[in-house]
Amino acid sequence: MKDLFFVLLIFVRVIASTSSCDSKTLTFNVVSYGATGNGHTDDTQAFVKAWKDVCGATRNNAKLLIPNNKIFLLQPLSFKGPCNPATIEVLLEGTVIAPESVGVWKFLDERRKWMEFSDICGLVIKGGGQIDGQGAAWWNSVDVSNRPTALHFHNCKDVTLSSIHHKNSPRNHISIDTCNSLEISQIHIIAPEESPNTDGIDISGSSNIFIHSSTIQTGDDCIAINSGTSLVNISDIFCGPGHGISIGSLGRNGEDARVEEIYVRNCTFTGTSNGVRVKTWRGGEGYARKIRFEDIKVVGVKQPVIINQDYSVDMESERSAVKISEVSYRNVKGTCSSDSAVELSCDPNVGCSEIVMDDISISKEDGSVANASCTAAQGTCSHCNPIVPCLSTFKPL
Repeated sequence: MKDLFFVLLIFVRVIASTSSCDSKTLTFNVVSYGATGNGHTDDTQAFVKAWKDVCGATRNNAKLLIPNNKIFLLQPLSFKGPCNPATIEVLLEGTVIAPESVGVWKFLDERRKWMEFSDICGLVIKGGGQIDGQGAAWWNSVDVSNRPTALHFHNCKDVTLSSIHHKNSPRNHISIDTCNSLEISQIHIIAPEESPNTDGIDISGSSNIFIHSSTIQTGDDCIAINSGTSLVNISDIFCGPGHGISIGSLGRNGEDARVEEIYVRNCTFTGTSNGVRVKTWRGGEGYARKIRFEDIKVVGVKQPVIINQDYSVDMESERSAVKISEVSYRNVKGTCSSDSAVELSCDPNVGCSEIVMDDISISKEDGSVANASCTAAQGTCSHCNPIVPCLSTFKPL
C-alpha cells in the first residue's frame, strides 16, 4: 500500500504539471532587476525584488529565471509566500554563491539560514545550475550551532527539487522542516569528507517525502530523518563518503520523538562510516517504527547495519528511551571495513522489538568473516551472514 501511495503521488504531480501548461507562464529574469552575475557584486536585492513580482504575479504560473553562464553572489535571503501563482518555477541555470568570508555574512535574524523558501505551495526548482555555500571558512573556526544551513524549506507543500548541483555548505546542505509532499531527484551534493556536520538532506516534522536517483558525498549523514517525520520513501541513492542514512538522532533532552513509515531501498554506500542506522538518546520518549531497509549494497562501510538505542545519554539516571520496533532489513550485501557488520545495541530496560533480518550477507573487505553483536533486541534472522546472536533463527518449513 505504501508503494502504491508513492506511485499515486507521482501520478498526481504529473497530471498537475500537465494541466499547469494550459496558461502562459510569466518569466522574471533576475538580470532584469539589476543582478550582475559577476561573482563579486552583491546581487541579493535584485533577487528580492524579482521574487516579490514572481510571488505576486496574477497568472497561474510564474518563473524566476537565474540565467546560465553567470555567478550570483547572495547574502542570506528569504523567498517567502504564500504566493498568488499555483505553480512557481525557479529555473536555476547559473551559479549562486554565498559570501566567502564568515565576517561578511548578513543574517536576516537569529536563525542561521542562507536561502530559505517558506509558506509556498507548488514550487519547482530545477535547471542544472549550482549552489555553492562556500563553507570552508566555517568548518574549523565556528561552533556548529552558529553555522548556517544552505537551503531551507519551511512549511511548504507540493515541492519538486531536481537537476541541480549543491556543494560545500557551512552546515547541512538541505533542510526540510514542516513540509508536506516534497520530491527531490537527480541532485548531486558534495563536500569534503572531513567537513563537519555537512549533512546532505535533513528532514524533520514532515511527511510524504520522496528522495531518489541522487548522489550525496559529504562529511556527515547523507540523509538524516528526525522527529515528527512520516511517510518517507528513499531510493536509488549513492552515498559516500559520509555517515550513511540515519533515522535520528531522536530523543535528545527528553524529546518525545516520533518517526514512522520510512522505506529505504536500492541504495549503495561506499566508504561510509555507517550504512543504514537508527540512533536514539537515552532519556527520550516516543517511537521509531515501521522502518524498512531493502536491497542495500555496502562497499567498505565501517558499520553497515547499526541500531543504537543508547546513542548518547542526557543523564545517567534516566531509564526511558525511544521505543524502536518493526524495523526490517532485507537483501543487505557487501563488505565492511571493520570487524563489525551488524550492531544492534538496544537499551536493556526498553529493548528493540519486531526486528526482522532476511538475506544478509556482509563480509570483511579481505573476504574474512565479519562479526555481529546484539543486545536486548527481539526478532528473527533468516539467511544471515554473520548470524545475529540475540535474534531467533528462522527456518522455513
